[in-house]
Amino acid sequence: MPLTFIGIDPNTGDGESPTVWVDQEKQELVLQGWKPDKATEAECARFEVPGHAVGIPDHEAVIRIPARMVPMIREACNAVERPHVA
Repeated sequence: MPLTFIGIDPNTGDGESPTVWVDQEKQELVLQGWKPDKATEAECARFEVPGHAVGIPDHEAVIRIPARMVPMIREACNAVERPHVA
């Protein structure tokens, strides 16, 4: 699965590296971010959406991405929507 690197948090320092990649083959964004605090995770876990179970499934995670990375996420969205040339 070759990932296309899009960008890393411009304020990255030691131990801080929220990052955005694109997996063209799977047509997915791949995000690395900070783990949320317990209160944030609990808030997300109680959110109800019709037709879906309440909670965060074991195979999923909640992450935090700084707003300053929005341009990178937009770029990743554009990249994943472009036709993939093998």
